[in-house]
Amino acid sequence: MAIRILAVDDHPLMRAGVASFLATEPGLQMVGQAANGEEALEKYRELRPDLVLMDLSMPVMDGLEATQAILEEFPDARIIVLTTYAGDEDVHRALDAGAVGYVLKDMLVADILKIIRSVIAGRRGIPPAVASTLAQHTPRIALTPRETEVISLIATGLTNGEIAQRIGRTEETVKVHVKNILRKLNAQDRTEAVTNAVRRGFIRLS
Repeated sequence: MAIRILAVDDHPLMRAGVASFLATEPGLQMVGQAANGEEALEKYRELRPDLVLMDLSMPVMDGLEATQAILEEFPDARIIVLTTYAGDEDVHRALDAGAVGYVLKDMLVADILKIIRSVIAGRRGIPPAVASTLAQHTPRIALTPRETEVISLIATGLTNGEIAQRIGRTEETVKVHVKNILRKLNAQDRTEAVTNAVRRGFIRLS
């Protein structure tokens, strides 16, 4: 029987592309589409697919929230993240949410299909390029929620004093957070810290 797949992405052209390459592969069938996480949960309830291809950045409910919501209701669901985000923290968050695979949209179709087959066979689907990114930052050194908030505010151009007012802490406390952020992100200054935080997936720039 064909493997039934639900494609979740807020871009119609991307969903069409997924449908196109799945149509070329015997044994795979796209049975539904969703444009955001809420729709993904509704479609999963309706269709009970064998596999979900899940984008991360979507309106209403993002891919991480949708992954958690689906798995909370359907613990046996198999979800592969299909995204443009290549940062190691992006990967960790997706796996922490319960995804069993992580592929990038610019990968060759053959490689994406290989990961799909791997997950269907009961294995994790982590392609070499993604595994290499994780290996570069092993052991994992994550930012705390407060440090993530501070680096996000730094990215908007706020000074330490302005950040202190925003988060209700002293400027000295903010300086300690900044020092820890620079160390964890292996950055020499605030600009490099923001660059590294965005590249690795700790924060997003709007």
